[in-house]
Amino acid sequence: MEASTHRAGVSRHDRRGNGRSAADPADPAAERAAEERDAAQARRDDDRPASELDDELDREELHDRYYGLLQELRVLLPGVQILVAFLFTVPFASGFDQLDAAGRDLYGIALISGLLAVVAFTTPTAFHRVGSRRSRSLRLQWGIRTTRAGLVLLAVSLVSALIVVARVVLDAPLAIAAVTIVVAALLGLWVALPVLGTRRSRR
Repeated sequence: MEASTHRAGVSRHDRRGNGRSAADPADPAAERAAEERDAAQARRDDDRPASELDDELDREELHDRYYGLLQELRVLLPGVQILVAFLFTVPFASGFDQLDAAGRDLYGIALISGLLAVVAFTTPTAFHRVGSRRSRSLRLQWGIRTTRAGLVLLAVSLVSALIVVARVVLDAPLAIAAVTIVVAALLGLWVALPVLGTRRSRR
């Protein structure tokens, strides 16, 4: 009787032990599954550069980043298009003939840089519609590059247009002050603030 009870207890103990081993985190299959989940979560939450993302393993992350980039450009483009449209009408204004050679050159710089900014900002859309859908990482990298180039060109267009107007309507000291303030604002808000904010968030 005691032997039978002992064997039953051992049997129950073995079954409980086997149950624990099936759910034991030390099981290789469970470890691999946990590692894959952790890796997937890390890929979703990471801040790796686009060049380090894999076209297949990081497909969702690349899709989200590229979609976010297109949304940013959708907000930015209308303002740039309005600026360029305004610059196109300037030569037909009555006071355009009063501009000196320097003013005309600055106007040309403003117009051409504005047009190039539009081209740069629409390049990611061309990549999305014309380029290969499988080159996701490369497409995102070039989209970021062309967006940055477009911001530089837009800044050049804005400053050049401001100088043209300031030389006509303001005295020299006020014109210099206005241009200096705008350039400082562009450098501070478009360059310094994003760089400093990124560095602090990484600490």
